[in-house]
Amino acid sequence: MTTDALTAPAPRRLGRRILAVFAGLLANAIPATAIDAALHASGVYPPMGVRMSDALFLLALSYRLVLGVAGSYLTARLAPDRPMQHALALGGMGVLLGTAGTVAFWDAGSAWYPLTLIALTMPCAWLGGRLRQRP
Repeated sequence: MTTDALTAPAPRRLGRRILAVFAGLLANAIPATAIDAALHASGVYPPMGVRMSDALFLLALSYRLVLGVAGSYLTARLAPDRPMQHALALGGMGVLLGTAGTVAFWDAGSAWYPLTLIALTMPCAWLGGRLRQRP
């Protein structure tokens, strides 16, 4: 722990912790939404509301996993202390948000896709935190 972390006022560290997790969330959600929109606009994905094939869900899963690791890495990088715990906190938020989305949109597609995303969220968060800890 650095001297700054020991002497910084608690509200400032709390704000940096919240900002780190929020930044990781945005670093995951914004590119995923942009990629989805681009794939819909280019005709790779069908129009909104039309069920996608399993192959297209596999494509979506692939870039979402990469974005999950990258967002967790960013969270760990921005965390004022305990980078792995911050990355895992982002993962926990991802599990909660993914579960809520799965329940809300259960009939929108293949069940394996959202359940796989939920199952792989914490391993992605751990990997992002671990990459940050590498020397």
